Amino acid sequence: MDIKKIIVTGRMYKDLEQIALLDNKREYTFIPEAEVSPSHFDWADGYVAFKPTESFHFARLRWVHALGAGVDSFLYNREWKKDVLLTRTVGSFGRKIGEYCLSYILADVQRHDKFQQYQTQRQWLPSQQKLLQQLNIVIFGTGTIGKEVARMLRSFGVTVYGISRSGASNCHFNRVIPITEVHSLLAQADWVINTLPLTPITEKLFGMHLFSYLHGAGFINVGRGASVDENALLEAIERGQVRRAVLDVFREEPLPAQSPMWAHPNVVITPHISAVTGLDEAMDSLLAVLGEIDSGQERISHSVDVSRGY
Repeated sequence: MDIKKIIVTGRMYKDLEQIALLDNKREYTFIPEAEVSPSHFDWADGYVAFKPTESFHFARLRWVHALGAGVDSFLYNREWKKDVLLTRTVGSFGRKIGEYCLSYILADVQRHDKFQQYQTQRQWLPSQQKLLQQLNIVIFGTGTIGKEVARMLRSFGVTVYGISRSGASNCHFNRVIPITEVHSLLAQADWVINTLPLTPITEKLFGMHLFSYLHGAGFINVGRGASVDENALLEAIERGQVRRAVLDVFREEPLPAQSPMWAHPNVVITPHISAVTGLDEAMDSLLAVLGEIDSGQERISHSVDVSRGY
């Protein structure tokens, strides 16, 4: 594959201009998303961005590179051209998400909210907190991110179960089971963490049926917003099936101001920041992919299986 002309857009396009200084083999156009036109795709054979622009079309493209770990914006409900290579950024996303999850689980176990409330009320009410090693946590997704979250939690003694399509064993989890058997674990879960990509199978996976098996568990979504039925989640919270929800991703982003999620006392909202792409990892992944393309490597290490959606 011979890539000669590349469009770079999205929020990092200015920062990525330095790549042109490191790569004199190609022509680059660095441009804001709103200024990308159909003619740019008639010019380029490579496209680098977090998502397709409104004017996106394959035209002459032979390679697309996602600046984030997720690629659903490129693949979900979109027909992909079979001869176009799709790659993604690989970096410290798993560790970032692991620390994000751990921070909220620890705050919950140590009852930070409750003691803050006691402080405002000038109340001295000692209590004994749970230990992390007493928790059972179920992680949906055993890929790069899921297994790093599991590794981090297990280092603190947490019992971690993984959920995958196949149920294939993975050394980072105490046990992995196929998604068809997940209900047997949910009743004993203290926390459920979603790290799954968005595919036709995972859309609204977390709905009334799945939530009905929970008994006061915490729920963290660091996967994709559309994998959760938000109305079903709110109902599950009202029923006590979900005790607390920590949500970093939503079907519509930014989350609309009229969403009832904003004001719900048992919902924590963060603005899709659990694993923000850093400039160094964006540059490193981009240069690594270009290096492998130039060398004629048959299998590109950061490539995406478009048939699976991840």
